[in-house]
Amino acid sequence: MTDSNILLLPWTTPFGSPPFDLIRPDQFEASFAEAMAEHLAEIATIAADPAEPDFANTIEAMERSGRALARVGAVFSNLSVSLGGPELEALDRTLSPLLAQHGMRVSLDPDLFRRVDALQARRDALGLQPDQLRLLDRVHRGFVRSGAALGPEQRQRMSAISERLAVLHTQFGQNVLHDEKEWHLAITEADLDGLPAFVRAGAAQAATDRSLPGYAITLSRSLIEPFLCFSDRRDLREAAYGAWIARGTHPGPHDNRPLIPEILSLRREKAQLLGYADFAAFRLDDTMAGTPEAADALLQQVWTPARAKALAERDRLLAVARAEGLDGPLAPWDWRYYAEKVRRADYALDEAETKPFFVLENIQQAAFDTASRLFGLSFIPRLDVPAYHPDVRAYEVRDADGHVGLFLADHFARGDKRSGAWMSSYRDQENLDAPVAPIIVNNNNFARSEPTLLSFDDARTLFHEFGHGLHGLLSRVRYPTQSGTSVKRDFVEFPSQVYEHWMALPETLRAYCRHHETDAPIPDALIDRLLAARTFNQGFATVEFTSSALIDMALHRHPDPAGLDIEAFEREFLQGIGMPSEIGLRHRPPHFQHLFAGGGYAAGYYSYMWSEVLDADGFDAFKEAGDPFDPATAARLRSVLAAGDTADPMQLYVAFRGRPPSMEALLAGRDLVAA
Repeated sequence: MTDSNILLLPWTTPFGSPPFDLIRPDQFEASFAEAMAEHLAEIATIAADPAEPDFANTIEAMERSGRALARVGAVFSNLSVSLGGPELEALDRTLSPLLAQHGMRVSLDPDLFRRVDALQARRDALGLQPDQLRLLDRVHRGFVRSGAALGPEQRQRMSAISERLAVLHTQFGQNVLHDEKEWHLAITEADLDGLPAFVRAGAAQAATDRSLPGYAITLSRSLIEPFLCFSDRRDLREAAYGAWIARGTHPGPHDNRPLIPEILSLRREKAQLLGYADFAAFRLDDTMAGTPEAADALLQQVWTPARAKALAERDRLLAVARAEGLDGPLAPWDWRYYAEKVRRADYALDEAETKPFFVLENIQQAAFDTASRLFGLSFIPRLDVPAYHPDVRAYEVRDADGHVGLFLADHFARGDKRSGAWMSSYRDQENLDAPVAPIIVNNNNFARSEPTLLSFDDARTLFHEFGHGLHGLLSRVRYPTQSGTSVKRDFVEFPSQVYEHWMALPETLRAYCRHHETDAPIPDALIDRLLAARTFNQGFATVEFTSSALIDMALHRHPDPAGLDIEAFEREFLQGIGMPSEIGLRHRPPHFQHLFAGGGYAAGYYSYMWSEVLDADGFDAFKEAGDPFDPATAARLRSVLAAGDTADPMQLYVAFRGRPPSMEALLAGRDLVAA
């Protein structure tokens, strides 16, 4: 092991957190090379073990292998998206195919697979505990789905596909980031008509961050969406919306349109090598849904009433627009603007009125205190923990038994930071040889201002990502690959989405929503109007999401993606499902990073809706108990979070809820029952 590279040395920082102040981009390449070599040597030792395979010398030995690689990989992957910059981006392009190649060398090792396959064949005679049986099943299934049971030529092709996809995924994500960094709409005082103070403050800060005079609208969702809501300048709204939906479509080296057919073709080829009709069938075979048909059935059950509701909403918006002099059809860059006017008229609710009560620091504290009441956690600021950027805040998480883990909060948009919101980890919980505490990070992209004020949706996003964070923090498993969020894709959103419900509790709003200038609590009358308006515009929101989920499934079931004209396909698909022309996809394919900047949500974007069935039905358990903090119900929920992937997700849900989930709560929550 190197004697100078901090990435591979023991870390003496508090709680063994990454020493970010000592980590440099030029250390990663050598660190990965050494860590991969060490991992391959460990795998070779396991595969060549002359002893008969058993759980300890094969599965547990595999769980112990690759620890250095996991540590270096976690630091690099997190910094690449949270910190970014030219050096890390260049490294990502270099390293992604090498890491993919390494992963396939392990997954396709024939001697290693023979040992795992032999264990699986006699699994019932091994005397394993339930978590061990689950781990053996999942490890064996992972090998098979990687191609380990195929012939030599097919295994070689699977490896080449994996390596090429890694290159394309990295390129796709970096192209989107490039477009988001490059574009801005410079505006002056004369262009601010309609914009409330918080949007002006965000635009002023964005201009400062880009060394521009005046104000700037960027492609950060937390800035462009309120601009589309409030700007009286239709021409500027059109320009901003046009740039937003054009990400990834600019001809030249950053054009994602040529990448999509190749990505889809490679995925389809991989699926067919493994005996599946298409990639959607392959992906859904390892989910709660089970089949593309089941996922489609869920989406169609939501789509029909959502579309009807959206069309009714359109007519209401158009009436207001006509009264204000709009001549012609309602355009996509008009929807949010007139929706805000209708919301004011129908609910006496103005985001400019509510937002001063949603101060970022208070909402973060609300998320912490909710976890304290539900799960007995405390969050202690730790200024001694190194951070990779001045924006990051570190907290030690404790409960009655002591240290639980570290939580890092990185809330602000930056030019080199990936857009969106996500949770990740620098270290996962495990207890194989000794207790290992997790290090969890939440990333958001809020527009920085002083103070930073959130919309209700922003606050819900913060709670959502913190729900993922709790899934990682409260994990109590033995084996690292079963830790926290390492669950089936259409179950992973349940803990995050159910946590959003506590944000909307009147008692949460009363306690934490205080005016940033006067510290006065949000008035009860405003809370009533805010909660009454939660189902407002749900036709739009549901159509925007569901159409993206439907096109995801259609793309991954396409019989000939190699020849796909992605923009023509998009037009024809939307026409075929009857997409209202006034509403755009939440994610157009050329910037749909869930699908194409990685494979995690490919043929899986539906999982947010699948999990919403679980979360809506699951929160009803607290309602039925008569207390949103009912200790017994909270204890059952904590058991779900603690279990990670040690049991089947539906088994975990039924143990929590007492029965399988019902669709009724989701439809009621989106006001789609009578639509």
